Amino acid sequence: MTCRKANEQPLVSVIVPAFNRAGIIRDTIANIFEQTYKNIELIVVDDGSTDDTAEILKSYGSRLRWAVQKNAGPSAARNRGVTMAKGEIIAFQDSDDTWHPSKIARQVSLLVRGGESIVCCICNCTVEMAGRTVSSFENAPMDPPMEEGIWLNPAQVLITRFILFNQVAAIRRNVLERIGGFDESFRLLEDMDLALRLALEGPWAFIREPLATRQDKLPLTLQDEATPKIVSENELRIREKIFRIVESKKSLASLLPMMKRELAAAARRARAVRMRNTKKIGPSLLGWSIQRWEHYRMAVYRRTPRHTKMKVERA
Repeated sequence: MTCRKANEQPLVSVIVPAFNRAGIIRDTIANIFEQTYKNIELIVVDDGSTDDTAEILKSYGSRLRWAVQKNAGPSAARNRGVTMAKGEIIAFQDSDDTWHPSKIARQVSLLVRGGESIVCCICNCTVEMAGRTVSSFENAPMDPPMEEGIWLNPAQVLITRFILFNQVAAIRRNVLERIGGFDESFRLLEDMDLALRLALEGPWAFIREPLATRQDKLPLTLQDEATPKIVSENELRIREKIFRIVESKKSLASLLPMMKRELAAAARRARAVRMRNTKKIGPSLLGWSIQRWEHYRMAVYRRTPRHTKMKVERA
């Protein structure tokens, strides 16, 4: 990929996985077509729908590209979309979320100004929850001191916390392909895994303003599978995987102490959940105690200087 001038517009491939979304997929497509950035190709991957999703996609003709596959989960659908994509920048959107019309334009502008060393650009996101809304940066927590810029230490920050990723990222395709895309063995927390691997590749760009909205989820989503046991076990697997990557590269040696600490904490959380799932009162109470201690430990840690802050500079 060659460096571009600020007024040039690289092609952006927007990839949407869809499973039984006949009722809302038109709204999803309309929202993406409302982007002020026009050099976009839209790719929808129907992940084995049993409703009329495929027929609706067919009705758009050449306005979008689409494919149908046997149900394999959203990670596999996104990876399928990447193989179809022609864009230099890849953005992912879920079928039940929305974007502000300027999202892609602002992200591309930052990526072009920042240069090819910038791995991806994320924006803040409004997250609708039961009875309230929060921002993903606030929830992380992350508090950049400027509206937008270059984030110099994403790995040091994301090792200790999770930031909503799939709906908010615009990623350089060459980097995404280099690290292998989504790990299809994860049906949940696949975005945590991808974000951590991308964070090891170099600096990111960021936009503090919420330019996406994660809405209350529809029925029959993977969120329905997000039991504490599955979430804690997936987090542990991801941290073990990232630890092995960090351990294998001398250039990442400075991250090892932090990785060891967070891996040990993830192991404690997973063990606590397993203990709480037993029918024996003693282990269940001990598991509850470990969970409370971890909650308290994290609350205290977030108030100490050891809790890594974002290092940023202007683009």
